Amino acid sequence: MKRRSKKYKAIQERLEKKAVYSPEEAITFIKANPSARFDETVDLSVHLGLDLKKLQQPVRGSVNLPHGSGKQIKVLVFAQGEHIEKARNAGADYVGGNELVEKIKTGWMDFDAVVATPDMMRNIAALGKILGPRGLMPNPKSGTVTFEIDKIVEELKKGRIEFKMDKDGNIHLPIGKVSFSEQQLLDNLYAAIRAIIAAKPQGAKGMYLKSAHLSSTMGPSFPINISKISQEIKSTIS
Repeated sequence: MKRRSKKYKAIQERLEKKAVYSPEEAITFIKANPSARFDETVDLSVHLGLDLKKLQQPVRGSVNLPHGSGKQIKVLVFAQGEHIEKARNAGADYVGGNELVEKIKTGWMDFDAVVATPDMMRNIAALGKILGPRGLMPNPKSGTVTFEIDKIVEELKKGRIEFKMDKDGNIHLPIGKVSFSEQQLLDNLYAAIRAIIAAKPQGAKGMYLKSAHLSSTMGPSFPINISKISQEIKSTIS
């Protein structure tokens, strides 16, 4: 059983026992009651109401957080020819080809995102078993297999986050740091939920966004009113 710190327990005891909180209430409490001495990450967790047995592929997508995630992202690009210079000019931390493939095979993993041009996919196919389980394998659906290298690298550097549903129907992604302002965290939260709604599989029935929680790295989890948020988002779309 995971042991909780005295500070965590003290914060938990101060929480009003409510079924759900508004995003504003949750974010205000998280910011006012830090659970660690470092700048904690604020995480969003969403449980999807899907029939996982009938789902052919997991829900996945990406979101450009308006205010970034607060994390410095190291981007690796597999490219050749003119695309090497494009990647470097866009801010890629590592750019190359087979030499990087061999380096990764030896255990090197000093990067947070991987991008590749389509003509390099054959070269990096052998990395599937290494990068795949970590969610780092370039994929056309996520936009990380493209000749528009400069665009995707710039997006990743600015706070583009990829997400993928796990085997239990949950999606987890960071929406910023505790040091962010409340408005910045709210903006990022709504952007994340919009992206998850946009990734809804065609033909999915029933309640898609079943529940959602906000938490800091070391703090308690707050159930938030996801139905109200999704209704607000849908009203702005329609």
